[in-house]
Amino acid sequence: MAITDVFFDLDHTLWDFERNSAMAFDAVLSDYCHGIDHEQFLKFYVPINVKYWELYRVDAIDQAGLRYGRLKETFDAIEYSVSDQTIGIIADAYIENLPRHNHLFEGAIEILDYLEPRYNLHIITNGFHQIQESKLRNSGIFDYFRTITNSETAGVKKPNPLIFESAMRIAGTSASASVMIGDCIDADVKGALKCGMDAIHFCELRNTPPPIKSVGKLTDLKKFL
Repeated sequence: MAITDVFFDLDHTLWDFERNSAMAFDAVLSDYCHGIDHEQFLKFYVPINVKYWELYRVDAIDQAGLRYGRLKETFDAIEYSVSDQTIGIIADAYIENLPRHNHLFEGAIEILDYLEPRYNLHIITNGFHQIQESKLRNSGIFDYFRTITNSETAGVKKPNPLIFESAMRIAGTSASASVMIGDCIDADVKGALKCGMDAIHFCELRNTPPPIKSVGKLTDLKKFL
């Protein structure tokens, strides 16, 4: 069966999370952590954040644990003293500030313009509903997508097959007519393949294990779609 529906991950796939996150922290740390080295903070925070998202994905921690733990561990790593109360304030300020930044990966608008007349476009994300919708709206890509499925409303996170099945049910499509595009091999690609969907890995480093389909830039999706 021909592909009719294309599902995208959002963070690290269309929306440039690391760039936007760095800008959000520049603002927040300047307000609440005077004298802190922003570059040093991000050097530790980025891998710590990845670790905490992996824990969140497998339900080892909840949303509150994610937001607090990644900051607490980073401040401890750079030996910057900050109270738990302040960490809570910073966590809230960061979440509020993050969607104000709207940098997309190169080629995002071009590929969405190319795909929209040809396919039904959708989002499947493990991110939080309110924040993800703000990111989509603020970056100007909300209207490209017919449906948005997030882990909060689905009740499970990628790669759980239930979130993919829920997304396809809402979209009114089938696995054989669907393809998933995302940056995470386990959550996006393997999760989709396990459900019978096609999948394409977005990886700028081009280190995708064969035989998985991959692109190093978004406009290369034209080779497959």
